[in-house]
Amino acid sequence: MNFKDMAVPQSVSALFSAYASFATTMMLIRSLTNELLPAKLISFSSIFVYFFGSISSQTKLVIEENSGFAMNEVFQAAEFYLRTKISPSIDTLKVTKTPRQKKVTLSIDKDQEIIDYFENIRLQWRFLCSVDERNGGGSREKRQFELSFPKKFRDRIVDFYLPYVLRRAKEIKEENKVVKIFSQECQYDDDSGGNWGSVNLEHPATFDTLAMDPELKQSIIEDLDRFVRRKDFYKKVGKAWKRGYLLEGPPGTGKSSLIAAMANYLKFDIYDLDLTNMYSNSDLRRVLLATTNRSILVIEDIDCSVQIQNRQSEEHFDQSSSKFTLSGMLNFIDGLWSSCGDERIIIFTTNNKHRLDPALLRAGRMDMHINMSYCSREGLRVLVSNYLGGEATKHSTYGEIEELIGEMEVAPAEIAEELMKGEETEAVLGGLVGFLKRKREEERKEKEEKKEEKGEEEEKVEEEEEEGDKIVEEEEATKKTNWELRNRVRRTGYGYRGRGRGRGFTRRIPM
Repeated sequence: MNFKDMAVPQSVSALFSAYASFATTMMLIRSLTNELLPAKLISFSSIFVYFFGSISSQTKLVIEENSGFAMNEVFQAAEFYLRTKISPSIDTLKVTKTPRQKKVTLSIDKDQEIIDYFENIRLQWRFLCSVDERNGGGSREKRQFELSFPKKFRDRIVDFYLPYVLRRAKEIKEENKVVKIFSQECQYDDDSGGNWGSVNLEHPATFDTLAMDPELKQSIIEDLDRFVRRKDFYKKVGKAWKRGYLLEGPPGTGKSSLIAAMANYLKFDIYDLDLTNMYSNSDLRRVLLATTNRSILVIEDIDCSVQIQNRQSEEHFDQSSSKFTLSGMLNFIDGLWSSCGDERIIIFTTNNKHRLDPALLRAGRMDMHINMSYCSREGLRVLVSNYLGGEATKHSTYGEIEELIGEMEVAPAEIAEELMKGEETEAVLGGLVGFLKRKREEERKEKEEKKEEKGEEEEKVEEEEEEGDKIVEEEEATKKTNWELRNRVRRTGYGYRGRGRGRGFTRRIPM
């Protein structure tokens, strides 16, 4: 454009008209520039910045993998969330599978992009990797996400979109979670924390397969559901977000299966604590603090696994001879240390709760006491359906089995063992009938033997009592004889004194 050839305006209106035309032309150029030219090319020219102002209308958030020495939760959440947003247009993907995972995982590779939409806002995710050279020598891989979006939506993205990503990632993680069981006897791994090692919990028990009273089963499920949804309630009333269960019952009644069913239902990891490995209260505290939220702490056979010193005698108890005290355990279960974690379940199992200190059993520590009794008719129906199918409960032999179950005490584990001995319904049920009859006869003989032993003991006691009575009678007779002899001698002595001259004497016989 040659400005010399342009005619000079002769009036004010012509001047304003020329200015308006020029401004319109510049705005058109600016719009075309923003649409057609890359931002990097535009940034090279300062004259464009002078005329057009800030070229970029995008905001970029950098989300690094680490925040200081800790993991960045937003980065971790983005990894889980973006796996659900992978589209066929992405060229390169990473495929991973660990021994704990049930299926392969796809994720984006470096320099790949994913487009997401939130409330009609277009968001662009980009995964970047670089080598971070450290001052002390060596290098490590630096990973980060870049999130780009229109600048005017920054507040909405920070206040609403990122919390949504965090929440959605938590849900995805829980859906794909593999429940683990932790023990101090396992080899430590990256998922465990300092004092625990873990393996996958492969126990298939569920509430549907548990052979227990339906009403009791339903009450446990309702209690668990109520517990996990009442975070705000626990905070409002000032209580630690935890729940305690005491499972009491003879061996083979399904206490371990119930624990596995609870873990599979809630998708909580299990921490199996062996008290015999505890050497002091500080050891117990250190081990328990290494457990995670949303977990189940299990102490099995607490009545016989280790002797816990009673609180009443702790003042006179030699602490050096004890591994830890009851007070140390109570402080973590229900004291100040109980608040160092959320959404935790504590389970004690015992064959006889009367052996336990009452302080362990009160509400607030063991909130729900569950009696795991012998197999009932309802439990029998579940077991037979699990092993032989629902049609087996209509078999003619099944009614006889129900009658036998109602007359005796038999553990569900014993029934299950018999049901596993074959695949033919009639043969298996017939074998179960034979087993129950033999067990009933053994119980009858055992009762008779106990009755005979009791009778013999009673006879022995009676004989001992009779012998004791004889001894007492003999002692009393001896005392009576000595008394009569003593009196006779005294009378004789007194008589001599009366007949003789002077004072006389009295002969004394030793008593």
